[in-house]
Amino acid sequence: KQVFGEHAQRIAVSGTKGYYAHPLGATGAIEAALCALALDRQWIPPTINYENPDPACDLDIVPNHGRPAELNYVMSNSFGFGGINACVILGRVR
Repeated sequence: KQVFGEHAQRIAVSGTKGYYAHPLGATGAIEAALCALALDRQWIPPTINYENPDPACDLDIVPNHGRPAELNYVMSNSFGFGGINACVILGRVR
């Protein structure tokens, strides 16, 4: 919310780590591939097993079932051990 301000509630949020657990160093590459697929297919993958949402969280979480969307950009955040973090933004190729 600090970064996106009033737009934060309109940005779909999905977590895909539940599909593949923790492949350590491969996580970022897998996320980038899934982001590229989301752009290509214009579809947001779901956050699987999302059963107990926090009522205080007013973000647009995509729970349990994916949904179509008009995507021009996607962002993937990777948070690693020891504070090694990365963020990548991919854009749609037309």
